[in-house]
Order: sequence, then structure tokens, then C-alpha cells
Amino acid sequence: MATTYETLRADIITAMKARDAATATALRTMDAAIQRAAMDASKPIDETLAIATFRKAVKNLTDARTEFEKGGRADLVAANSAEIAILEKYLPKGLDPAKLDALVVEVIAATGAASKKEMGKVIAALKQRPEAPLLDFGAVSKLIQAKLP
Repeated sequence: MATTYETLRADIITAMKARDAATATALRTMDAAIQRAAMDASKPIDETLAIATFRKAVKNLTDARTEFEKGGRADLVAANSAEIAILEKYLPKGLDPAKLDALVVEVIAATGAASKKEMGKVIAALKQRPEAPLLDFGAVSKLIQAKLP
């Protein structure tokens, strides 16, 4: 099975052959971001790096879209929404809310965390789990805060 990065590279070629400028530009920008992240970290491109870079890009685009909506820029909102839709195809599907909730409760019990001060222990334990690549730790962090007194 091809990695996310290999799929991205193949899709760039497909978009260019189809003369789909918007998709090709979005994917080429993502390719450059992944390569830049690999150089900054001085490590080869792997699945974790690619997914993290995709998540960061989608988050940045979502934040920008919110600002464009506040400014009444419908043209930029539409462009951002289209780019987000293109990039989200490469992100792994997350766990459903019930499984995520059960996982967080299980890890809190396993670590013995009793307060929000021990949230770091819970997140560190979650990062060691096989489900870690599927988790959005921003959302998980809020869920952990809600569970801990």
C-alpha cells in the first residue's frame, strides 16, 4: 500500500495531466510543505511527518477561513473551503466519538491521573497507543480536560 506522501505525489501528476490547476496547486504546495518539514526536522519523510503536516495545513486553512468569513470575503472563503476539501482526503479517518471517549477513559484509568495537572501523562500514554496516528490531539486534549477534575 502506498504511503500518504506517495499518493500525494501520484495525485499531483494526475491533476497536472487533467489540467486541474486548483488541485495541482494545492497538492504541490502541500508537497513543498512536507519536504520543508522534513528538512527542518532533519529526518526523512515518513507517514507521521506527512500526516502531521497535512493536519497543520488544514488547521491553518480553517483558521484563515474563519477570518475571511468575519471580513465578508466570500471569494476567499470558497477558495479555502475547496482547498480544505482537497487536503482532507489525505487525512486518516479519526476514531468515532464513542471509541475515542472509551480510549481516553481507559488511558486515564491506566495512568492514574487524578487532576488536570497530570494531563501530560495521559497525552504521553495516548501517543504510545497504536491508535495515535488517528487522533487529533487538540480535540483529545479538550476531552481529557473535561474528564479530569
